Amino acid sequence: MSTEKKKELQVAALENGTAIDHIPSSQLFKVAKLLGLENMNNTITIGNNLHSNKMGNKGMIKISDKFFCDEEINRIALIAPNVVLNIIRDYEVVEKKTVTLPDELVGLVKCNNPKCITNNEPMPTRFDVIDKEKGTIKCHYCERKINKEDIIVK
Repeated sequence: MSTEKKKELQVAALENGTAIDHIPSSQLFKVAKLLGLENMNNTITIGNNLHSNKMGNKGMIKISDKFFCDEEINRIALIAPNVVLNIIRDYEVVEKKTVTLPDELVGLVKCNNPKCITNNEPMPTRFDVIDKEKGTIKCHYCERKINKEDIIVK
């Protein structure tokens, strides 16, 4: 095997599953917790502080035989927008998508206004995403704005 190839193989190849790439290193374990990886029986590879030309360093999670639904992807976007999801089948990347916040989040985030109706009545929360780059959201009901660092994921 060439020296160039040896440098690239820092993480084992995945036959089928999902590779979540370009996770900011500081957010890697938050993403793992958010996805409930500690409760999965799948083979999971986690790499942190891997070299990245784009980011300097990055985190990566590979999960065998797991493909995420839109709600799970939206949860990732809340704390680590712009990660890259690679869908892998037979060791080949068949789909690659950059995760971005949707325009609306329903039932994913807790409003941090104690007087908000969603904290006092049994109903799903609803937030409008008002700044995808900064991760700022606004409660549909009480109109409280919440910045990315203050978001509480349900």
